[in-house]
Amino acid sequence: MGRFVVEPCEIVVIPRGIKFQVLVNGEARGYGIEVFTSHFELPGLGPIGSNGLANPRDFENPSAAYEDIDESYEVVVKYLNKFFHCSWDHSPFDVVAWHGNYTPFKYDLRKFNCMNSVTYDHPDPSIYTVLTCPSAEPGVAAVDFVIFPPRWMVMEHTFRPPWYHRNCMSEYMGMIFGQYDAKGEGFVAGGSSLHSCMTGHGPDAESFVKASSIEKLTPFYFSEGLAFMFESKYILKVAPAALETSILQEDYLECWQKLPKIFNGQKSPSINWDQLKEQVKEP
Repeated sequence: MGRFVVEPCEIVVIPRGIKFQVLVNGEARGYGIEVFTSHFELPGLGPIGSNGLANPRDFENPSAAYEDIDESYEVVVKYLNKFFHCSWDHSPFDVVAWHGNYTPFKYDLRKFNCMNSVTYDHPDPSIYTVLTCPSAEPGVAAVDFVIFPPRWMVMEHTFRPPWYHRNCMSEYMGMIFGQYDAKGEGFVAGGSSLHSCMTGHGPDAESFVKASSIEKLTPFYFSEGLAFMFESKYILKVAPAALETSILQEDYLECWQKLPKIFNGQKSPSINWDQLKEQVKEP
């Protein structure tokens, strides 16, 4: 069908059944997800209207190309959750012409038209949805692909980092660059986290104290990182290789152990924030 040049901060969606090859120039890493039902599509915009989030005009199809090469190729296919391979004596990319719209496409995440609150509180994180793969059950997706890009933060009277929550979806998060505003340390580019269905999570203790102690909230532009999330109604099984790797962060839950209890029933409790900041930093 054609070729793509893909750079960091871009994504590629390859519909099932299409043969593809990935060529890299030097060291490369990335994230991927495979869906077994429906197809990725743009989310409904509702009251947002006709424009916003990932705009259709910014998605790109490949430049048409073919190969006429009579050499040995190994073709790998996946069937019933197993991999099979065979040898061909010519390039599998030898289709000169085709008709239809079932094609791969790519999107630059830096073109995402982000929405946010301009008064107070957080809108639902669904406003960060780039693509969704619907399920047969209304209200929950097989997979939502969500990003948390550089953006303005202007909400008043609000705890601006993501709030503490749990829900019926499994949340797999990754960092493309920089750091996440709810995790000061430990969540680095190339890393990932998984919070399964009904597992509570939120900012670490240091991020909580830092955000809660700000006396006067002012508008600021968050430019420190680009995080993403695969959110699914299904339970995600962790591969043995991920559980056995030497870089597994086995003390991940320790980031919440020093969360201070500051509620005492008073309308305006007296809190020594400087002292709390030192306490949460202690090893």
